Amino acid sequence: MEDSPNQTNEFNVGQRVHAYSDSTRIGTVKYVGNVEGYSDTWVGIDWDYGGGKHDGSINNVRYFHAKSEKSGSFVRPKNLSKGISLLQALEKRYRSNSTKDEVEEMYVLSTSNKKVSIELLGTSEINDKLSRFEELTNASLAYMGVSSPGIPCELSITVPNIKELDLSGNLLSEWKDVGSICEQLPALKALNLSYNLMSPYKSELPLLKSIRVLVLNNTGVDWEQVELLRQSLTTIEELHIMGNNISRILPVSSSMVQGFDSLRLLNLEDNCIAEWSEIMKLSQLRCLEQLYLNKNCLSSLFYPDNGCQYYESEVTSCKPFQNLRCLLLGDNNISDLASVDSLNLFPNLVDIRLSGNPITDATKGGVPRFVLIARLAEIQILNGSEITSRERKDSEIRHVLLKTMFCKYAISH
Repeated sequence: MEDSPNQTNEFNVGQRVHAYSDSTRIGTVKYVGNVEGYSDTWVGIDWDYGGGKHDGSINNVRYFHAKSEKSGSFVRPKNLSKGISLLQALEKRYRSNSTKDEVEEMYVLSTSNKKVSIELLGTSEINDKLSRFEELTNASLAYMGVSSPGIPCELSITVPNIKELDLSGNLLSEWKDVGSICEQLPALKALNLSYNLMSPYKSELPLLKSIRVLVLNNTGVDWEQVELLRQSLTTIEELHIMGNNISRILPVSSSMVQGFDSLRLLNLEDNCIAEWSEIMKLSQLRCLEQLYLNKNCLSSLFYPDNGCQYYESEVTSCKPFQNLRCLLLGDNNISDLASVDSLNLFPNLVDIRLSGNPITDATKGGVPRFVLIARLAEIQILNGSEITSRERKDSEIRHVLLKTMFCKYAISH
């Protein structure tokens, strides 16, 4: 069961914990010991989302370094939780009375502002099915304080058919625990570990041959870690690594990222990549169809056929991005039409997002949608909106007229 508030807890520096009364308030233990002027033992916490009182120092004495001025605080051990096992979280989520009570207490407000209870059709049948763990195929355990897999082999016996598992916002940090969970759930195909602060990869993971979708958003995982994980993720089709402050793509053995033979979708949104040359290191991923690069720091892009050669000949065995169909570049710093024109050189690109860049902002010298459509001859979807044959025809006519007017103006002046 979850730690009792009256139980004497021993905490270690680096351990992930949450506030005892709030499993969504997560932090990292940075200090355990006495605090000058106060009795007994205190635990210094650096909270993930702020909400602390200081930066790790109090009364001019520094005990630890928090990541911001107001993310640190000292907490009594009884007010912290080390978390629970995955199986305990499943029990709590799908078999506890609280879940059923929450459903039964659903209501709407009447015109007189009084609560009127409502009953969902099939509620009892749904609860009954969810409580039969052997039939459970999808489980959502977000922000439930999961910190360990639990007793070995219990998961495989209790929930043998789990295919999709959401563990976002928990207390997991060790890859060996992730490996243990995956080993015990042989049917698992999709795993979400977002907002678990993962420690650097140290030991080998087992072969995770069933995992098709892995979500590692806001976990601190960088590309070096991804390269190490690649050896275990032999059948991965979707990889999401948003918000991890990635600025460089660092292949292990050559200038290009190799392997990932089944990867169709790579999500690198909300990172810090500024150079398109870093993205080109992904260009030999043969199955890659969707690449998400929104909210990075890219200022331009190119395709190597456009006079840019920097590859090692031995690794360019196929056309760069030969199967890429969707490229999302929203909210970057792209401002030049040469970058837009280079998109025409991608062999199979049909879906592009450029919104939020200076090139699409008229106040920053950008161009309107019809100009982009006219210049991107093969694109079928622009900024999430399908380009109809009528819109394309109109855009091309307007673009020709615009160029004609510009030429006449230039000649007259």
